Amino acid sequence: MHYPPLTRRQWALAAFQGAALAQLPGAAHAAGGQAHSPFTFPRDAGAHPEFQTEWWYVTGFANVQGQEAALGFQITFFRRRLASTQAMASSLAAKQLLFAHAAVSDVAGKTLWSDQRIARWSGVPEGTNASDQGWARLTDTGVVLRDWSLQRTAQGALRAVVAAADFSFDLTFTDTQPVLLQGEQGHSRKGPDAAQFSNYYSRPQMQAQGEIRVKGKRHALSEGSRAWLDQEWSDTLLHPDAVGWDWIGINLQDSGALTAFVLRRKDGSALWSGGSLRQGGKLRIFGPGDAVFTPQRLWRSPRTAANYPVQWQVQVPGQVYTVRAAFEAQELDSRNSTGAVYWEGLCELLNAQQQRVGRGYLEMTGYAAPLKL
Repeated sequence: MHYPPLTRRQWALAAFQGAALAQLPGAAHAAGGQAHSPFTFPRDAGAHPEFQTEWWYVTGFANVQGQEAALGFQITFFRRRLASTQAMASSLAAKQLLFAHAAVSDVAGKTLWSDQRIARWSGVPEGTNASDQGWARLTDTGVVLRDWSLQRTAQGALRAVVAAADFSFDLTFTDTQPVLLQGEQGHSRKGPDAAQFSNYYSRPQMQAQGEIRVKGKRHALSEGSRAWLDQEWSDTLLHPDAVGWDWIGINLQDSGALTAFVLRRKDGSALWSGGSLRQGGKLRIFGPGDAVFTPQRLWRSPRTAANYPVQWQVQVPGQVYTVRAAFEAQELDSRNSTGAVYWEGLCELLNAQQQRVGRGYLEMTGYAAPLKL
């Protein structure tokens, strides 16, 4: 694909929309149409710059010392390969774009704080090109975008550092469970065409430690704070009939992990669905049609007039859950910069008796407008 010359704002728009289209339910396939298998760690926790799109997506809930209500947190780093610049010899050539988005959900205040970054990357790993504003490591988790970063520490944990206008956080995440390969050993189908899949793994139930600051107030994380990391890399964009998706990643209170997603057509019907449930030492991978999302309550955004289902019934094999937003106003409106509008925020998972059995993140796209590149 040929990319015409773009302004800085247009580069930001292209980077965000391209990454957003490929996020979780955005159909993808490996280079040359071949699945990336088997996965090897720590190498596959690093960047895969030969693929068009990649993202590291960390979400979680923070139990805060001295506070009853939890905070939600999210940091996502996107990498976008630019086909038109790959043959350029200049060290200033933007062969990759890095984009990051971070947010904190203040449940007590019912407020979402968010910010974003974008930078060019020459493709040289680990910041060895002095002109780079961002870079990614190839051998393990390590992505830096100016003053934001997600990196593996010497002790083996992941550390996320974000400094935004109204909030900041310095958090470390420690594995408590093995890596979860989504789909068929990391080959995660994302559409009816066999070529539509992504390379996808998760790290659920990570122990979260550190602190979050909101408007200058410090919140120290206490015991029970948990995080979830998804990493995917791919070459293909969203299925042409899909306008958006609904997705959940939930850390269960019994140490299980639930992933479920549905890609939607324009009429709201399901084009494709999938996910997994790891519970009691057993992993079940959902086939198409196994995950069914039924809206139960809508919230109308006063800013965009989009109607988002902030409460769902989610049915997966053997289980029926209620997914309920921690609060309604967790819409991210980036029309003044990247052009994308979507809902992403902290939620809780309830069982048939309406008892909370897990917490995690709900993401909904394509409600304000269909996603397009």
